Amino acid sequence: MSAAHAPINPDYVDAQGKPLWHPVHEPHLPEGHSTSLGFWMYLMSDCLIFAMLFAVYAVIGGNYAAGPAPKDLFDLNLIAVNTAMLLFSSITYGFAMLAMMKGKIGQTLTWLGVTGLFGLAFLGIELYEFAHLIHLGATPQRSGFLSAFFFLVGTHGLHVTFGIIWLVTLMVQVKMKGLIPANRRRLICLSMFWHFLDVIWIGVFTFVYLMGMLR
Repeated sequence: MSAAHAPINPDYVDAQGKPLWHPVHEPHLPEGHSTSLGFWMYLMSDCLIFAMLFAVYAVIGGNYAAGPAPKDLFDLNLIAVNTAMLLFSSITYGFAMLAMMKGKIGQTLTWLGVTGLFGLAFLGIELYEFAHLIHLGATPQRSGFLSAFFFLVGTHGLHVTFGIIWLVTLMVQVKMKGLIPANRRRLICLSMFWHFLDVIWIGVFTFVYLMGMLR
């Protein structure tokens, strides 16, 4: 029998015998099945954004336009404290995930709250640093170095801000609905996002601040 006259699978025809483009009883994946994959794809796209920002800083980060250099502006002690705030927040989020796995709602919310406080402390120190630099006249338009610096560090700060808003939203959802499967998936996604920001900040701290002080 030729392929043109081969019988059509009954799953691919309607009640009138007309062919369909998909099975009548098409199987569906369970809810949330592709959440993790989709979020990893988002993180990889974010990696590309930060890779471009690091590349821009590498190219024009040494253009001071006869203005202040990193040694004239950066306070490594303050930046070290700021780095500690973000790293501690990553640890406390890990404790929140352990509590979530045990089904302990109260402990999960407590550790999420502590994580948010560390995140707010990080943002507060970063805003103070920006305000201090602007007060000294080291604004983004002053030189290529400062433009790249504010763009890179500011973009990371915006991500942390978004992460805190997301964290507070999840705390409300967990408080109202408990540790249902949907909230567990969301907490896992936020965990990946939060640790991703830690990794990016370690790169910023090393590449921008430490290496900048050696120039």
